[in-house]
Amino acid sequence: MTSFIPSLALPSIAFEQPAIAILLPIALGTGIGYSTRPDRTQKTYRALKQPPLNPPPQVFGPVWTFLYASMGYAAYRAWSAGINSFDPNKANLAKQGASLYTIQLGLNLIWMPLFFGLGRPIEATVDIFALTGVTGYLAYIWSQVDPIASWALAPYIGWLSFATYLSAGCGHLNNWNFNSVQAEKGV
Repeated sequence: MTSFIPSLALPSIAFEQPAIAILLPIALGTGIGYSTRPDRTQKTYRALKQPPLNPPPQVFGPVWTFLYASMGYAAYRAWSAGINSFDPNKANLAKQGASLYTIQLGLNLIWMPLFFGLGRPIEATVDIFALTGVTGYLAYIWSQVDPIASWALAPYIGWLSFATYLSAGCGHLNNWNFNSVQAEKGV
């Protein structure tokens, strides 16, 4: 079982206000996306050997915006249901979920710099495996607090599974080394 670790959780205001809960992950994800220079990221993406079923780069922005919004909505729902519950177990689970949510958000936000910024596909794939596991456990914890919050994470978990396939497939097809591909293509 997880515990609530206040130092590993976002401040409660990030969960209490629906606008903040939804906009915070969108803003952080957008910030990371732009900090890794989208033009360079798209060039790298096109230069790498890709596994089958890889989507065009234009798909990622809208998909991630939706996923960040749904994870923020889930956080708001679970926190509100848990903290306002008369059941101390639900309140505890909501707080544990806050720690897990913060951890998964951190893992989510470091994937893109690892994969594209630093060209570290092994570390990025380990990160996304851990991210998927933490998010799955978070959905389980939140299912005990508010089933809708848990279900709001379902598209995210589905996409993370697909993204794990893409990350591992791309790493494997490029011999787990992006430096030679980036130098070869002038990225």
